[in-house]
Amino acid sequence: MYPDHTPHPPAQRAVEVHHPTPYPPAVAVPAPVVPVRPGTVPSVASIVLPDGRIVTGYAVNPAHPGPVAEKPAVSRTAVNIALWGVGFLAVCSGLLLLTSFIAALTALIVQLIILAAVIFGGCIALQLFTRSGHQGGTTINIRKAVIKRNHFHG
Repeated sequence: MYPDHTPHPPAQRAVEVHHPTPYPPAVAVPAPVVPVRPGTVPSVASIVLPDGRIVTGYAVNPAHPGPVAEKPAVSRTAVNIALWGVGFLAVCSGLLLLTSFIAALTALIVQLIILAAVIFGGCIALQLFTRSGHQGGTTINIRKAVIKRNHFHG
């Protein structure tokens, strides 16, 4: 077997030669002109070719392009991207305002707690340091306490 899967070597095979059929040369004869009234186009046109053949076909009116739609100055994609950016900035600024609000509320609560501690501490200090009817100094009562077997007896 040979690479082209034939039992005989390539030199022993018959060779077929195909010759193209040439066309006769065209003679430059002007095509006949069909008389047409000015401004009209016949519905069917016939042309006689130089070799005597007649070609008949329908006349095609030239296509007139329709009005060109004007493009907007800015594309819709650019407008959508810009609107998305504005919305994103609005959300981000809203989140920033929310975090600022939470921080301010936390600071207010801390200040209220400190204010309450100062006022409460001031009230206690006033009670301790005000005179309770004695004209002399501060009186401290000390009692003798006795502790027996882990029990306090006062």
